Amino acid sequence: MDVDAAVFDVFGTMTDWRSSVADELADVGSRAGLNADWPTVTDAWRRRYRPVLERVLGGELPWRPLDDLHRLMLDDVLAEHGLDDLGEAGRDTLVQAWHRLRPWPDAAAGLELLHNTRVITATLSNGGIGLLARLTKQAGLRFDCILSAELAKSYKPDPHVYLTAAELLEVEPRRLLMVACHPDDLEAAAQAGLRTAYIPRPLEWGPDAGRVDPPAEVDLVADDVIGLARALGAMG
Repeated sequence: MDVDAAVFDVFGTMTDWRSSVADELADVGSRAGLNADWPTVTDAWRRRYRPVLERVLGGELPWRPLDDLHRLMLDDVLAEHGLDDLGEAGRDTLVQAWHRLRPWPDAAAGLELLHNTRVITATLSNGGIGLLARLTKQAGLRFDCILSAELAKSYKPDPHVYLTAAELLEVEPRRLLMVACHPDDLEAAAQAGLRTAYIPRPLEWGPDAGRVDPPAEVDLVADDVIGLARALGAMG
């Protein structure tokens, strides 16, 4: 595929948010003397993500950094699961858990292969610049550039986010590849004029999650980031 740059979704595509956040919930909860089904709490937290973003995009809520939205969602989830006793310090630690997500095993190696090609790589996540800088550094994910929806003061799937990435990277949208495991992200990117690549992450929602169908139309399907790199001309 002849593209100049590839931008990557991070939560789910490059990192295993579910097990990472569930482990931190269990640790913080244990130290606070709380018991719960922590994977279920994690899923409930994540499922609030899209509805809250839609409220921002619809003008019901003002734009604010994702950390702030994660805190709003967390407070609701803890109340719903009878975990109101968790203090402010514990809640702050849990919001920061999204800065410490573990990468999928192929993510770092695939980016290293891409680093040796002419294709520029960047994040394109709803996470803020600070969050993404810390996450990618601790996870060993070497991108050429950190881009965030924060730069557009919006959130994906707003087309302005994808077009802002193309503008900042100084590439035409049709020569910018959006890489994600989420069909709705890819569909929105395609509608904005980007090329799209799908990487399945069947374990994103855990081993018992149902099958996620790939997008109806996508330019490239790769098994993982290593396969994507090879499809884009990387050797090795």
